Amino acid sequence: MLHLAIKKINPDAEFTINGDDIDQITWMNGTTPISKEDIEAMLPTVEAEEAQKILDKETANESAVNKLKALGLTDEEIEAFRGN
Repeated sequence: MLHLAIKKINPDAEFTINGDDIDQITWMNGTTPISKEDIEAMLPTVEAEEAQKILDKETANESAVNKLKALGLTDEEIEAFRGN
């Protein structure tokens, strides 16, 4: 999540992170370092956005299944269609 928080603060940032450790960020190609505090402050926002993406995908999947059922497909046919 650190890389997402950094990119949310500065989309043009160039950096590497060793072991997903906030204390092991190497800023590259003249990128102005972002403070540890600013990155940590952005983490809850990024985590919420990622959780929302998962929820949105689950909601879309459920909607698709309901539409297929409305067309008369059985659960077995839907599962076969999904490749499960």
